[in-house]
Order: sequence, then C-alpha cells, then structure tokens
Amino acid sequence: MRPVLLLVAAVLASASPLAAQTIAITNGTIVIGDGGDPIVGGTVVVRNGRVVAAGRGVRVPSNAEVIDANGKWVTPGIVAGFSRLGLAEVDLGADGSDDTETGNSPFSAAIDVAPAINPKASTIAVSRADGVTRAVVAPVAGKSIFAGQGAVIDTGDDMDAVLRARAFQFVELGEGGADRAGGSRSAAFALFRNALREAEQLSRRVGPLTVGSERPETREQPIVRNPNESRLYSSDAGRAEDVLLTRFDAAALVPVLRGQQLLLVHVERAKDILNVLDLKREFPKLRIALVGASEGWTVADRIAGSGVWVIASALNDLPASFEMLAATQSNVGRMRAAGVKVAIGMIDDNDTRYVRNQRQYAGNLVALGKVPGAAGLSWGEAFAMISSHPAEAVGLGREIGSLTAGRRGDVVIWSGDPLELSSAPEAVWIDGIRQPLENHQTRLRDRYRSLERKTLPEAYRK
Repeated sequence: MRPVLLLVAAVLASASPLAAQTIAITNGTIVIGDGGDPIVGGTVVVRNGRVVAAGRGVRVPSNAEVIDANGKWVTPGIVAGFSRLGLAEVDLGADGSDDTETGNSPFSAAIDVAPAINPKASTIAVSRADGVTRAVVAPVAGKSIFAGQGAVIDTGDDMDAVLRARAFQFVELGEGGADRAGGSRSAAFALFRNALREAEQLSRRVGPLTVGSERPETREQPIVRNPNESRLYSSDAGRAEDVLLTRFDAAALVPVLRGQQLLLVHVERAKDILNVLDLKREFPKLRIALVGASEGWTVADRIAGSGVWVIASALNDLPASFEMLAATQSNVGRMRAAGVKVAIGMIDDNDTRYVRNQRQYAGNLVALGKVPGAAGLSWGEAFAMISSHPAEAVGLGREIGSLTAGRRGDVVIWSGDPLELSSAPEAVWIDGIRQPLENHQTRLRDRYRSLERKTLPEAYRK
C-alpha cells in the first residue's frame, strides 16, 4: 500500500500551489514595469519569492527550474490601482456583499476593510487568471464622507490575502461627498476639517504616540503598534460635548493627521482638486493621493507642483455628470506630459469585478497616441500605470509592481503583448508560487464548449 499512498500524496500535492522555489524564465520579451521598453530575449530569475534579476544577459542559477518563454511576454503582475475586489459576488442583492452603501453603521473612519475581504471570492480567481496579482481595495462610503481604511491584497489561491491592512483612509470630497454632507460641497469640506480637528484634539489629550510605522506591513514584517495607542480608544474623558465623531473614528484619523497614513480622496472636478490640494496648507503633514480626477488635465500644473499621486479613471471621456464636464480620454496623457505622477484605477467603473479591464484601458492609451490632437502614452509608460505606479501611489513601490531586483516574485507569462486583448496569461506566480488559473468562468466554458447535440436541453435541439 505504501507506493499507492505515496502516489496519492503526490497527486494531492500537485493540486495545490507549490512552495516558492528558484525559477528562471528565459528567452521571453521581458517587461520590467518601470516605464521602460520591453526587452526581447531576456531572462527573469526568482528565488525564495523575490525577484533576483531581470533583463538581458542574466545568469541562470544551476538549481533553477528553467521555463522557456520563447515567443511569450513576461511581465510583473498587474496591480489594480483602485478596486473593491473581494468584497462582493453577484449583484442579485446586498446579502453577502461588503461593498454596498448601507449607511447604517455608527462608524466611518474607523472601519477596516480587511476583515471583509474574501480570498475565495470568484472575482479574485477570475482576476488572477487575467494577470492581476495585487489590488488596492477600498471601502465604500456610507452615511459619512469617510469610508474607512483600505487594504492592499494579493490574489493568491490561499486564505492569507492581505499584504497591508489599514494602508490608507478613503474619503469622498466631490459630488459624492456633497451628497453625504447634506447636498453641499462646502459642508463636506467643513466636515473634513472638523474631523481632523477632533482627531487633533484627541491626539493632544493623550500625548505623543507612535501610531504606525513607515516600514511596509507585510506578512514577514508586520507593523508593531505602540501599546500606548490604546489610549486613543480608551476614554471620552475631556472630549467636547459637540463632537461629531465617535472616539474610534477620531482615533482612526490621528495617523492621517500626522502623515503616517495615506489619504485617498475621490474628486473629479478641477475646483474640487484644487480645494483638496489647498488642505495641505491647513494640515501640512497630510499625505494625499487623488482618485478619479477626470478634470485633472485642466489643473495639471498645480497637481504636478504638489507632488501628489493621481489614481485616474482612464476611460472617463464623456461629461457623465456636472463634475466631469471637461472629461477626455487624453486626461491621463496630458497629466503625464505635465509631470503629474499618474496610475490607473477603476473607481465607480465595475471596480468590484472587472479590474482586469485595466490592461485594456492601458492599451487604449497607447493607441490614443496615434490619434491627431490626442495625448496618449508610450507602451512602457502605459504598462507602468497598471503595475509599478499603483504600487508607488500607495507606498509599496519597493515591494510590488515591477521585476526590479528585490521585489516580490509576482510574474506573469503571456501568450503575446499583454495590452492586446487577444493575449492571455499562460502562467502566474505570486510571491514566487505558481498559481492555478482555473475559475468559475473557465469551468463553465469547458463544460459547455463542446457539448454533443443530444446532451443539450430539448429547447436547443430544435
């Protein structure tokens, strides 16, 4: 029986992702993901879950598993720059969904999206099969302009998805913020200032704290929170009677106030963008990144001068609302030409289920460069906007998003140019571990693609 048991064990082991090992992918068209041009005939080496080297003339270790990628493209995994990936399944109802705006929670800024992320969501498996290996996941704002704290996740086939929890605070300050503030943009900005003032007052009462760390929070190196942080949450003593935030929400905004936590702000209109940039005069330690920014090109010089990142919606090219009257598909290219640091995200654009469309959007921006009078991107710039740039925008550029030495081993082998819709991933690694590409959609495809006529339901046999 022993040989049979060994055979069964081997079969079971092959059904799950393999442990990280040394792999060398050779002879492929290599894309580093840093904005540079593709490298024909290059090699990528990954060891112990990290990229060792990538490019032409890279030495292949003697103990490496060698994969010949001749005729294929090899890239870093795609990073979904803004999404609600893993928070919902189908749209039949709110049950089972964590990205719906119920507005019933007593909390806002204190909400941490990480516990709601389902690593086994069908949307994650489908995204992984199309080359998405990491995602910036944000909560949806309910009754407050503050949605809560978002996370950066991987799409690996395991139960340990969160790379960095509490990676940023997400706030609505455009049309959506006005709605949540009673219908007025002025009220939304007043609520924002009031919230940071309450956080400031709470912080002064409890004294100096080390709320977080600049060191990336990873599974190998978790952030160690200062035990004194609990003082922020322990008591309402000394708080004014007219405060609008719970003490948990006020405490959650202290890292934002001190510049220890990134603030993602959704705005589309040019004037709203400038209003957000002006907030740094009042709160100079704020670390801001703009999300959406459909009219960003009209104030690109001001955005570039501020140094903030923009996670832009690449296909907003029509005046879908009064805050997008100047929308154009040239927005990203024009901001990039003005020196703005830009990544691509998908806020309010099927951001729960279709983050894989980012590569189509990036390809469109390459093609746009051939249209007279339009502003497009080079191929390398476009791919960087769905790989290294989203990672840099949320402070993880040294961990993910490129094939630079030392980055995590998120690698995809494509059948062809990944910005062409005819291309598809043939192999995906996350942290150096090869991932399965099967998902609910592929199983349905395989089940029904070659049915004999006699096996079809009667309605289909006539």
